[in-house]
Amino acid sequence: MSLNMLAPLRNNQIIEAHQALCASCGAPHDSQYFDESSVVTVPRAGETVTLAEFELPPQYCGVLEYFAQFTDEYARDNSLIETPGIEWLILADGGPLFPYLTLKHIVNPWGNGAYPVAIRLQENTVLKFVARGVSSNSAQSTITKVGGRLVGRFWFNSAQGDAGQRRY
Repeated sequence: MSLNMLAPLRNNQIIEAHQALCASCGAPHDSQYFDESSVVTVPRAGETVTLAEFELPPQYCGVLEYFAQFTDEYARDNSLIETPGIEWLILADGGPLFPYLTLKHIVNPWGNGAYPVAIRLQENTVLKFVARGVSSNSAQSTITKVGGRLVGRFWFNSAQGDAGQRRY
């Protein structure tokens, strides 16, 4: 086979894209993981605390794969999924990340093998997991600690910055 026959394939974006993906999982070869978490004192009403934060670098996009919630009350008794006085929010660039617009209970407990979510993150997204203290009509909560964890992957977004696509 002549090398000249392969010349049209060299700059073919479809073929190049397939070569850049893992044959087993489909992830880009240059993907990296992020895993951010913290445990803090429960916020008072009107206060917001950041539990986890990750900023994708410029020209990188990614996917949120897991998030997890923690309260010291839930750690003592797994039936206590209600979190009176606490709202949980996952924010992407300052706005709520759909479909997790606001949570008022534990949906993904920390330490129990969180359920995967696979939410795509746009280039240079700032991702935050926060807990907000809110007034509650229910009985006084015994929660003193809250925690959050964000886990995902990110990779270079060739559509935004690949010099190879700008060949003339």
